[in-house]
Amino acid sequence: MANHASSDKRIRQSAKRRLHNRYYAKTTRNAIRALRNTTDKTAALAQQCWTNLQRITLFTRTRLQILRAVLQFM
Repeated sequence: MANHASSDKRIRQSAKRRLHNRYYAKTTRNAIRALRNTTDKTAALAQQCWTNLQRITLFTRTRLQILRAVLQFM
């Protein structure tokens, strides 16, 4: 049990960060695995572009789904 408010806050923040980092670590591992297994050059470029968009910018889930649909037609 935490004795101070700051330690309570630290525990909450670290749990939230850990959950956030687990999601992005899993997503990145799967994206790299898919990219390595891709033999088609255009599909690999689209996958790489999608991964960069996910990693660099912060989008809402709906906007990322729209961008993914656009990239599939490229």
